Amino acid sequence: MKKLRIGFLGTAGIGRKNWKAIFNSGNCVVAAVASRDGEKSRQYIADCQREFAFAETPRAFGSYEALIASPGVDAVYIPLPTGLRQEFVLRAAAAGKHVVCEKPCATSTAELEEMLAACKKNAVQFMDGVMFMHSPRLARVREILDDGQSIGPIRRIASAFSFYPGAEFFQSNIRANGALEPFGSLGDLGWYCIRFALWTLNWRLPASVAGKVLAQSENRPDRPAAPTEFAATLFYPGGVTVEFYSSFLAAKQQWVHVGGQNGWLRLPDFIHPFNSYEPSFEVNEKFLTVAGEVKCPAGADPAEFGHATAQDARMWRNFANQIFSGKLNDDWPQWARQTQKVLVACDAAARGGAPVKL
Repeated sequence: MKKLRIGFLGTAGIGRKNWKAIFNSGNCVVAAVASRDGEKSRQYIADCQREFAFAETPRAFGSYEALIASPGVDAVYIPLPTGLRQEFVLRAAAAGKHVVCEKPCATSTAELEEMLAACKKNAVQFMDGVMFMHSPRLARVREILDDGQSIGPIRRIASAFSFYPGAEFFQSNIRANGALEPFGSLGDLGWYCIRFALWTLNWRLPASVAGKVLAQSENRPDRPAAPTEFAATLFYPGGVTVEFYSSFLAAKQQWVHVGGQNGWLRLPDFIHPFNSYEPSFEVNEKFLTVAGEVKCPAGADPAEFGHATAQDARMWRNFANQIFSGKLNDDWPQWARQTQKVLVACDAAARGGAPVKL
């Protein structure tokens, strides 16, 4: 079977999850890893290979530029800090490499537009790394939303994504560094809340948004502050509203509630399903389960993503299949564009202290 050769730009922790997903995809392999320190690349590869070993050990590079130039790489995965992503998406596109980009994709809408234009010009695929978009659960949720009866016209969407990482996080993690991650918790967590709302509302943008930074990291001479707790409201014509909360200061939660004229729908785990084999959701006090292709093995953790039918493996499989088809998926860049627009508007509203029109 032909397999898409993926190169990792950086050795971020989130990359380990994606390494595993690529291993389980069946049609991708990690072909290379780059770091500014070649030894760090080699150690990262050795660590990951011990758990999920590709038949051919990925090549280690001591620079991102060298990996991008490599003929042994078809696509790049970019988990670099948001402040660095534009440069390397542009480099990758110019080199004819397809791109999977972590979120938020850019520090501004203009940055992202330039990135997407470069990918289109060079006929390479762009996709952001939102795994739940590739879950079969979404198709079933869409059926319920569109049946005209169960939920009816939507009036309100509310969501929250938060976790508390401990005190050290706020001193050393890049997500508390406004220079590298200017959107902080809004970008890292709020991106998912915005994405689900836009998907639910068939990608319609709100008329205006309001945002509020509820807390931020320490503003230091060597490191500007970043939001650590953020709340926003999106206002749509006809009185429809979307509200979300993203935080590094509250206990782990990842729920979304869609309220309509006739009923409601709730996912208590919309980002990472509690059962990755058979994800479920609640509609008007009844739970619906989306049966997976395989059952959770006896004694295994149902939340574990280490199998071929989990949404993370599906994401990479879908990405590779799209590229092998010879056609570009125009929806994926558009999803990122719409999400970025709303994210930036929420940030601007918070900074300006007044709602922002879109």
